[in-house]
Amino acid sequence: MIKSMTGYGRCVESVHAREYTVEIRSVNNRYLDCTVKLPRLLSFAEEAVKQAVKASVSRGKVDVFISLRSEGGEEATVRLNQAVVEGYLAAMRQMVSQYGVKDDISVSTLCGLSDVFAVEKPEVDESALEADLMSVVAKALAGFDTMRTAEGQALEADLRSRARTVIDLVAQVEEGGEKTVSDYHARLTAKIREVLAGADFDESRILTEAAIFADKVAVDEETVRLRSHIAQMEAMLTAGGPVGRKLDFLLQEMNREANTIGSKCSDVQLAKIVVEIKAELEKIREQTQNVE
Repeated sequence: MIKSMTGYGRCVESVHAREYTVEIRSVNNRYLDCTVKLPRLLSFAEEAVKQAVKASVSRGKVDVFISLRSEGGEEATVRLNQAVVEGYLAAMRQMVSQYGVKDDISVSTLCGLSDVFAVEKPEVDESALEADLMSVVAKALAGFDTMRTAEGQALEADLRSRARTVIDLVAQVEEGGEKTVSDYHARLTAKIREVLAGADFDESRILTEAAIFADKVAVDEETVRLRSHIAQMEAMLTAGGPVGRKLDFLLQEMNREANTIGSKCSDVQLAKIVVEIKAELEKIREQTQNVE
């Protein structure tokens, strides 16, 4: 089963009095490019999150957004930094006595100075915190993967439908090619009869000219290869997995065959069919850009 490169997954869950919110979204990209944005407290877990994404996604621009809210509030101790306060007071009193400025030292004044208070938080068990986070990441990835799989099924159905259309159009080109040669043979014979006005002429010469023309406009090799490429595409879709790059390469080969067929088609109706083939191949190419 193929998957789309575009998807979205979100999980909000409380674990050990902390609420984790994990959002994952992705768009098309040639390679895997994962960006993780998380709060400072969880910064140590960035690589673990990237590895989890890498295990699930092989291609695409993936953005992971993580937020954390402590439900009970982080326990913290606020301590007065006495040495710093005494230093400030001594300097302020020196200013009063030395320069005669007004002594308006107050608690509010001191509280506005840096390093007056020291805030001490308990040490965080990073391994336990990472385990909690990754459990939520896993659930967000599961939802993300479900969406990509659903979109992949829709892509596969569309690609198979367009592949059948191309095969039908190729069959029309093959049938039209045979008719083009027979029509040329008939026109050539009629023209010679008209020119020679009933005189004898060499029938083998007409057959030779018709054979040369048939070789010039023959597209059987190209149509056989185009059918083969379509069969390969369907086999890739059946096998599933990250086949986007292979499909992209295969589409280049299909377009090459279609262009060659177009250059050999002298009949207007056949040329129109080739244009339809190219249009379908372009639509297939656009869809494969979404395949992982």
